[in-house]
Amino acid sequence: MIILEYKQHFQNELSELYTESESTFLYSIFIEHFLGLDAFNQRRLSDQELLIDDENKLQKVISELKTNKPYQHILGETEFYGMKFFVDKNVLIPRPETEELLEIAIKKIHNSQFTIQKLRILDIGTGSGVIPLVLKKHFPEAEVSSIDFSEKALEVAKRNAAFHQLKINFIHGDYLNSELTDYYDIIISNPPYIGMEEEIEIEDSVKGFEPTMALFSPTSDALIFYRKIAEDSKKHLKENGLLFLEINQKLGPETLNLYQDSFSEVELIKDLSENDRFVIGVK
Repeated sequence: MIILEYKQHFQNELSELYTESESTFLYSIFIEHFLGLDAFNQRRLSDQELLIDDENKLQKVISELKTNKPYQHILGETEFYGMKFFVDKNVLIPRPETEELLEIAIKKIHNSQFTIQKLRILDIGTGSGVIPLVLKKHFPEAEVSSIDFSEKALEVAKRNAAFHQLKINFIHGDYLNSELTDYYDIIISNPPYIGMEEEIEIEDSVKGFEPTMALFSPTSDALIFYRKIAEDSKKHLKENGLLFLEINQKLGPETLNLYQDSFSEVELIKDLSENDRFVIGVK
């Protein structure tokens, strides 16, 4: 079967789950992954015969996609902030909102009064390591530490750090039940913030394949991580230190309120979809 014919087969097989444009996007990704053909060459070589081995690989992809498995987990990797990251079932697939958080953070750090070479940064809830690694790439002389409760998530994060040849101080620990001992210029976090009562609203492709502990608050208090970060910021964030948080869009004012007493400046910022998404502060 030639590439063009298999594209139609791919779309037909997935028509009940994906729109034509979605299946076209997915097909293009996997053709590039398996055959090394970018979008231009997929069109130019559309009459090229697929090898039986490649057809079998693509058929396996179709079967996995039909289970709602995220395509990033099938690939074992994803692109984020212009960088490749390995992902699997033990970490969240990084979202565009987190790219927005990093854009804000990088700009504000550059515009701050800090001596960039001496920056000490703490990331809380590292997952695949996208936040600390993007920051380390942009501020290579900064000392970046990152904590996570999941040993398996840290294995993925360490693999990503090794791939990008970036040094991060990864810490395995239960943040909610431990005390910080160091002091930082910047604290940044995208912690679990979905309330337990919101589980019904979450897509099966997320609930079924991404780690629950990284999605949902571990208690009935959806703000538990933010309360702990607020307390730690009082003691362990240096004067004029910066805070960057990704938050639950339904709890913007409530999250903001936790930081108003201990920060000289703090604001609630919307994401590109006009949802309350970030709390940014200057101590």
